[in-house]
Amino acid sequence: MKNVKKLDRLRALSDLILNQHLAGLRACAEARNQSLQRLNDLVAKPGDQLSPVASAAASLQYERWAELRRSELNIILARQTVAWMEARKAAETSFGRSEVLKKL
Repeated sequence: MKNVKKLDRLRALSDLILNQHLAGLRACAEARNQSLQRLNDLVAKPGDQLSPVASAAASLQYERWAELRRSELNIILARQTVAWMEARKAAETSFGRSEVLKKL
């Protein structure tokens, strides 16, 4: 009977750890998705209200700025992807442990 109580507490603790890892994984995935969306938002949409020369000049300036922003976002995205992969691995491990304890 004592071992059953210990096993139940161990299962509960394992579930708490799994939930913590899943929450971390969700947070990493959300941050990564936001960065991906920011990268997608940097695509310039041509305007019809400027003359062709002014439009070309504005487009050139925008592309210079956007290229710098893309390089910054790519660095952030790389870090977020690594964090997401590590969080996913931790969640997978926690899930496996939780499943094994449920089968005991």
